[in-house]
Amino acid sequence: MRIVMSGGNGFLGSALTRALRGAGHDVDHLVRPGAPTRPSDVRWDPSAATVEMAALEGAEAVVHLSGAGIADDRWTVARKAELRSSRLDTTRVLVDAVLHSRHKPRVFVCASAIGYYGDRGDEILVESSGCGTDFLALLARDWEAEAVRAAHGGIRTAMLRFGVILSADGGALPQMLRPLRWGVGGRLGSGRQWMSWITLDDAVRTACNAISNERYSGPLNVVAPQPARNADFTRVAAGILHRPAFLPAPALALRLILGEMAQPLLLASTRVRPEMLLRLGFAFRHESIEPALRELIGDEEHS
Repeated sequence: MRIVMSGGNGFLGSALTRALRGAGHDVDHLVRPGAPTRPSDVRWDPSAATVEMAALEGAEAVVHLSGAGIADDRWTVARKAELRSSRLDTTRVLVDAVLHSRHKPRVFVCASAIGYYGDRGDEILVESSGCGTDFLALLARDWEAEAVRAAHGGIRTAMLRFGVILSADGGALPQMLRPLRWGVGGRLGSGRQWMSWITLDDAVRTACNAISNERYSGPLNVVAPQPARNADFTRVAAGILHRPAFLPAPALALRLILGEMAQPLLLASTRVRPEMLLRLGFAFRHESIEPALRELIGDEEHS
């Protein structure tokens, strides 16, 4: 199968590219002006709303993972506009391109996020649960609205609502562990907030299934079956690292340091259930946080 992917050099995209190529698929990346390319890659320029249509033709699947890092900088007005543009505008341009292709791909897979649900306390959230009202929730809602146009055009469309993706090799986990390694870590705020997570391995396997399995369609919560409270995550990680975890970070301090993004990224409670993946019979390799962290941190410690 020929697969065209945006964001193919990112944290998730790199791992997904390796897995797909390892399974014998041809994976070509969407590349922006000035970026290094392979001969079969597809050039695009979302700011100019252009895609190299001839190179896009023949793709059986299009995977869209592009988006500026949510936590890379404080949420100024300009930064929030960039976060929206990097998701909504790129999705709009890519969907327009696939809809205007002479030979449309069989499937369009678009990243999304469980930020869609907002801060919901102990409520168990499934794919049919309503959208939240904060910046991240509205961003995810509008992002998916652009993606679903592909479905309206007759292309099977899967929107993967990723939780926190855990890996020893990148993403959030190394940053989460750093204070604990230094012996100055602890719970965030009350510590009672739910964190819905997924290991990189299971995230990649879900994306591969979304490409190949006709039953994967619509929004899908890509999270492990057992979310963890922040305090439990901290306790387990500290125990594995043989470090103390007695210095909690007060919510007020986090808001002062990080501004608006502290609440949705660190303090909000999002207790998500992967209802559709469970119905589809997806076999999670990591279902609960302690064995997952023992494997990941163990790998990290011995790498």
